[in-house]
Amino acid sequence: MYIDIHCHLDHPEFKDRLEKVIQDAKKAGVKLILTNGINPETNRITLELAKKYDIVKPALGIYPINQLKKEIEEGNYPLKPNVFDVDEEIKYIEKNKDKILAIGECGLDGLDAGSMEDQKKVFQKLINLAEKIKRPLIVHSRKAEADVIEVLEHSKAKVLLHCFSGKKSLIKKAAELGYSFSIPTNVVRAQNFQDLIKMVDINQLFAETDSPYLSPFKDKRNEPAFIVESYKKIAEIKGMTLEDTKNNIWMNYQKLFQ
Repeated sequence: MYIDIHCHLDHPEFKDRLEKVIQDAKKAGVKLILTNGINPETNRITLELAKKYDIVKPALGIYPINQLKKEIEEGNYPLKPNVFDVDEEIKYIEKNKDKILAIGECGLDGLDAGSMEDQKKVFQKLINLAEKIKRPLIVHSRKAEADVIEVLEHSKAKVLLHCFSGKKSLIKKAAELGYSFSIPTNVVRAQNFQDLIKMVDINQLFAETDSPYLSPFKDKRNEPAFIVESYKKIAEIKGMTLEDTKNNIWMNYQKLFQ
């Protein structure tokens, strides 16, 4: 009954081995994989994957546009050029509202601080959509954690903070606002995520792989089957059994997404 609440099965890294990745996830006990789109190209692939595989569920989003453009140009995420009409893509997401579990990945990225005001405008449009169609947001906040909380705190949308690396004061504030946090599989060696587990109630925690990134194993690309590593670390830090941890996260899923 494992859930991988955030990954990128659309990534070209998976293209030639996706059947095996899905089968390995099932063998590991994964019941649900939430794969996140980041632009028009990946949003459409995400919907197709959810049609094809019963354990795959879709989230559609718009990742910080200029930062993704840089990552495409640098070869970190081999996609077509990231040029599109934001409002048209938001209409597309709304049109597919009955097929999706969440809006994501979306948010702000401080690596591209020069475009922060433009990023906030796009993010606010997605927050407005989340409120309108009553879907939670899966939020990216790298090096922009304070800005993300500031934009979100006036919203009524449900929020899942993916890979949140903010200061302890921001973690406390986000938890008090009722937001959930997803713990990536590199928690096995990342002290900041271990500290986050200590600070946040089990009822606000999820587990994610962010695959193909953030692998728990230094010599392997990440994949949903490895989600058990996040669960094991959460159980260890919380002093819970693995079974109780699985049950708690399953209940968290039902509360946030259904």
